[in-house]
Amino acid sequence: MTPSATLTDQVVALGLGEPVAFAAFLDGTAVFALADGTLQFGDGAEGRRIPVHADAAILVAAQDSDRLVTGGDDGRVVATGANGGVEVIGDEKGKWIDAVAACGGAVAWTAGKTARARSAKGELKSLDLPSSSRGLAFFPKGYRLAIAHYGGATLWFPNAGNPETLAWAGSHLDATISPDGRFLVTSMQENALHGWRLADAKHMRMAGYPGKTRSLSWSQDGKWLATSGADACIVWPFSGKDGPMGQAPRECGVRSAIVTCVAFHPAALVVAMGYDDGLVMLTRLTDGSEILVRHPAQDRGSVRISALAWDAKGARLAFGAENGDAGVVTMPKR
Repeated sequence: MTPSATLTDQVVALGLGEPVAFAAFLDGTAVFALADGTLQFGDGAEGRRIPVHADAAILVAAQDSDRLVTGGDDGRVVATGANGGVEVIGDEKGKWIDAVAACGGAVAWTAGKTARARSAKGELKSLDLPSSSRGLAFFPKGYRLAIAHYGGATLWFPNAGNPETLAWAGSHLDATISPDGRFLVTSMQENALHGWRLADAKHMRMAGYPGKTRSLSWSQDGKWLATSGADACIVWPFSGKDGPMGQAPRECGVRSAIVTCVAFHPAALVVAMGYDDGLVMLTRLTDGSEILVRHPAQDRGSVRISALAWDAKGARLAFGAENGDAGVVTMPKR
């Protein structure tokens, strides 16, 4: 299906030359984390490249307000500010950083079977895990973490008490907490999502994906969860007390390509979707209308969209692909 409206002429296209691992906006500037260990700030003649992981690849990243936290295969966790200032948060001495999360000045990461949390005051705590972990998420309130791993997930208050385990067989990959703190959802190795209602640990299973779901994004009101891994963006309803149980998800942007990346608008019920053929488009949940942002790529390289990010006001959208293509589009004013 081809969207009837287009924003393709509003895109500032970039050729970054390296796979894009993550995108963000820091103090209004588009920033792209690249596989070669550098950050690209801005675009065009105003762009600048900052090395943050020397001779190493950026594997994971997370944004915390005006900082971008990156983890590399050099074992370092680095926070880069909007002004380009770099601070090494942690160093695992060459172990790969598998996951990072950041919130309110606190940073957490995993390397092997160890999770570490560094508070906003700089206090460092560690937790041994039953397996390696690629999924970390801070709760929206309080200094608390959810950690996905083999056999389920762990809830951890770094400063108090013993961790709590939520068990479910299988390998759990990514982790995300709903904005109201009521639900934890993990992606799984077996092409499914699993969830828990945290008040009573009630299970939720969301299956039927043809591929793995590695991109998850909540609407601002927490009533919808957009997911990748199918030939459409699968959007699950979470407005009821049981989350999506007993309710059918919505399918947005159905195409003959797989959705690889999703990002909800920060204020509206609009979701940005990137596909494995390089196409990017927007869909409005209220009426299903679609707007094309980027046409499918014509070459045969690895063109899948690997990063999407809105600025704080939802006025601009940044995207990046595995072949180094990227762009920033400005939304039309109403």
